Order: sequence, then C-alpha cells, then structure tokens
Amino acid sequence: MQKNLLFLILLFSSILAYSQQTAKGYVYEDANRNGKKDRREAGIPNVSVSNGTDVVLTDSKGFYTLPVNDGSTIFVIKPGGYKTPVDENFIPRFYYHHKPEGSPDSFTYKGISPTGSLPKSIDFAFHKQDEPENFTAVIFGDPQPYSIQDMDYFTEKIVNDVVKTDKTLFGISLGDIAGDNLDLHPVYKERMRRLQLPWYNVMGNHDMNYDAPSDELSDETFKKNFGSANYAFNYGKAHFIILDNILYPDPRDGKGYWGGYREDQLIFLENNLKHVPKNKLVVLSQHIHMKDNSGGSYRLEDRQRLFDLLKDYENVLIMSAHTHLQDQIEYTEADGWKGKKPLHEYNVGTTSGDWYSGKLDEKGLPDATMRDGTPQGYAFLNINGNQYDVDYKVAGRESEYQMNIFAPKVVPHKGRTTSQIMVNFFMGSQNDLVEYRIDEGGWRKMHYVSAPDLNYLTKLLEWDFTEELLPGRRPSNPVNSTHVWIGPVPTDLPAGKHTIEVRVTDRYGKTHSGKRTYSILE
Repeated sequence: MQKNLLFLILLFSSILAYSQQTAKGYVYEDANRNGKKDRREAGIPNVSVSNGTDVVLTDSKGFYTLPVNDGSTIFVIKPGGYKTPVDENFIPRFYYHHKPEGSPDSFTYKGISPTGSLPKSIDFAFHKQDEPENFTAVIFGDPQPYSIQDMDYFTEKIVNDVVKTDKTLFGISLGDIAGDNLDLHPVYKERMRRLQLPWYNVMGNHDMNYDAPSDELSDETFKKNFGSANYAFNYGKAHFIILDNILYPDPRDGKGYWGGYREDQLIFLENNLKHVPKNKLVVLSQHIHMKDNSGGSYRLEDRQRLFDLLKDYENVLIMSAHTHLQDQIEYTEADGWKGKKPLHEYNVGTTSGDWYSGKLDEKGLPDATMRDGTPQGYAFLNINGNQYDVDYKVAGRESEYQMNIFAPKVVPHKGRTTSQIMVNFFMGSQNDLVEYRIDEGGWRKMHYVSAPDLNYLTKLLEWDFTEELLPGRRPSNPVNSTHVWIGPVPTDLPAGKHTIEVRVTDRYGKTHSGKRTYSILE
C-alpha cells in the first residue's frame, strides 16, 4: 500500500515537473530601441512581472524568474516613468505567450500559433519617458461592429472625432471590440492606428471563442490579437487593471455566460495589489457592470472578493460598458463594499451607441442614440495625481453639449398643462444638482426621476408613424434613464417666447448648462 502511494506521488510529481517550467529574463531600458537587450543596457529593478497568477519583482539588475505551464502568458506591468514599446497598430508589447502546441485548431477563429520551446530569456523592453501626474486617457465603450459597414460608421463617427492634446497619453476600449465576427479584430486595430495612441483592450462577451470548451480557452483569438485578457500597468500616481470578467460557458448550466472571475484571476489581482501602494488611484476596467445584487448576471461571491481586495485603497474607479446605456453606479455597505467612501463604477456609454441604429444623417451616418437617451459617444478620463474626473464627448458635437432639454413648443397662457420640462444630463446621477430658470428669473431645483427620456421617445415615434420607410434601422425600445430630471412648465408669464435655462453641478463640482425655448399663447 505504501509502495503504491509512493509511486503515485512520484508519478504526479514527474508530470507536474514536465508541464511546469521556469521562465526567466530581464526587464530593461532599451536605450538604442532595437528591441533586444544589449550587454550595456541596464535592467530596471522592482518591476512587477506575472504569469497570470504569481507576481514577482525584478531584482537590482532587472532579472526575474517565474513558474510557467504550457499555455501561460508572461507579462510585465509597466512601471511609472517608462513607455512600453508598441507594434505597428499601437498595441503595447508587454507580453509573451508560451503555448508550444498553439491554440486548438478546431476553433472557428484562429488563436495563437505554436510557440515551440520556452526561450532561454524572455526580456521586456521599456523606454524612459517624462510621465506627468496629470493626464488624460480616451475611453471607448463597445465598438461592436458586426460588419465592415459598422466598422466604417465607427471609424468616421468615433475614431475621426477624437481630438488629442499633449495630455492625452493612451486609450482603453472596454470590450466587445467586435460583434462575434472575430475576423474584424485586425480591421479594428488598423482603424485605431489613426489615433497614434497606445491602446489597451478589454475582452467582451462578443470577443469570445464560442466553441471553447472552457473559460480558460475562450480568449484565444483575443489573446492572439491583443496580448492578454488580464493585465495591469502604471501611469503617474494611477494603477490600471484590466480583467476579463466573463465566465464562459456559464458554470451554472453550461450555456451562455455569467459575470465573474476564475480563481486564477482573483489570485493575480491579490498578488498584484500587494505591490500597489494604498494611496495610489486604482482604475479597474472590465466589460460587464457589477450592479446586479440578485446574482443573476454576476456571481456575487466574486464581486465580494473584489470589493474586499480594494477596500483599503483611498481612491478607486471601476469602468465597464456592455449595457449600451450610461450609468453612474455607487456601491455602499449595503452592497458589501467596506471602503471609507462609496465605490464608484462608471458604466460608459458606447461608441456603437444603440448598435448603429437610427436615422442616417446627410453623411449617411446613423444617429445611434442609446435607449436611455444618451447620444453615441466616448469619454475622457482625466487623472490628477491620485484623483480623477470624467468628461463625456458626444460624437460629432461640441464638447459643451452635455444635456438634452425636452419641453412643449407651446402652452396656453395662464392655462393648465400636464406637459413638463425634462432634462437628460448624460453624465448624471441622482446626487447631482439640476436647476432651471425662465428668462433669467430665480433658479428652481428640478426633481430626479427614473423614466424614459421624452426626446428619445419622440425619435422612436417617428419610425412608428411614418408612412414611408426611413433610411437606417429602427432604434431599440426605450428604458428608464438613470439621469433625467423634471420640472413644471410655467404658463403664468406674459404671452410670447420664453427661454428655459438649465444648469447642472455634477459629482466632480463641474457646472454644465443648456437652453431651450417655448411659447405661451393666448
């Protein structure tokens, strides 16, 4: 009996030793930028390197060692003050896939080609740069093209709309890079090249290999095109984390997907955060929002473990997309969050808007307003030391355009009306202060409601009452918006045209304004 047990232990140990190897190499400053470590090029100490679970620091010479298995991705976590080299499409080169046999050949969309034996040294190059503590990142939600035409819409309306400044350092796309057709990933990269910005990508549920038998293999094509589905990097006083939070196939029934994380992802997060000071701003980007307290769309024990790992950090921002809406979510103790202040999740409006639906304009581009009344657009994340604020940019409009105001065109003089003034402040949340006044009169506070946006309903009714087919595709049915306010329409003013002026003070203390007119008739 003891001999048999000893034999099994030795057999298991030999199998483990065969599959597990040691990766080693240097993180170094590539002074001549030739992409290889030359003898005189210095290593960079105290840089984090990971195999997807373990996170180690380089020694005084920039040297590291890590255990790896067949299928591991080794990646370096960019330190502040250094620039990661990028490929021809501006995808950061921070990773090495160790996949000797390559991805499964049976997949519809191809993954990683066979990499062969583990190299003797896996080195990661960096270039030193002056890195400001105050900077801006461009944030895209769900490009999600299903066709080349959709990709053309995305390119013309979103990519070509972005205006960079000296403070714009990089960008992040929050998943659903493609709409199931993963052959569009390379096309997306080519179009994004126009921005000339290092671009980090999050995996979405429409970026998965649906023929994968397990979640570990569901990101093979994504990894081929973008590097890793789980990683991190530093800029200034901010630490950025990217996580794939889609479990596929759904572990509950083997069908569809579920929001959450594998155990190895949570171990990586825990090990990574051991090297992140508590006074740093932590920005976590993932695809699916965590708002569901029922557990139906998100595994709550995973969310709680995430909350527990982040609770001691002074400033945390979570960014997600997926919903094709815009929402400011706050988690408190009632949700399991135990930090000193509520945890903010910004569910970003999408670059595809309402899946490229709506009327076509004079350029042949779809309106694409989302179901909550948020126009198609993207965001700018502004980092100021370890603080942040966010600006939303409506595609094709001036940056000051931050709200839609609905009001009747005419009301009766001193008459009764059930009409209301409704304001949709696209970046709003329940705690924002929204006020309005008529003709420079006194300011009145507006009432927050959860309701469909009346401007969006007006657009939708045009499709349903038309007697001729409209160019484009009918938008989705409306949902209750999380950023609308209402107020009564005054009718006791003199007959004639009157101006409604709205001002909003948002969560960051910024003030926004908008105007609209209506008429009082005898």
